[in-house]
Amino acid sequence: MDCFVYLLGSTGKGGVRTYVGWTNDLDLRLSRHNAGKGARATRGRAWILLYVEKFATRSEAMSREWHLKRDRTFRKKLLESL
Repeated sequence: MDCFVYLLGSTGKGGVRTYVGWTNDLDLRLSRHNAGKGARATRGRAWILLYVEKFATRSEAMSREWHLKRDRTFRKKLLESL
């Protein structure tokens, strides 16, 4: 089963934000984030998909998610596209 690591971006009252996560179903996960049923950190904002990577295993995706969450330079560069 394919797994995806994704990076979301949002602008709002609190400024510009990013969120990094992983999933098996990218479309469903994005719709849940935008419906307020995703992670607590994503509730109350409109999110757009900025970046996606595809992996063959869950462990690979989770490892990459961990690294992307700590790579603030990469996330900042992607935010400039908003």
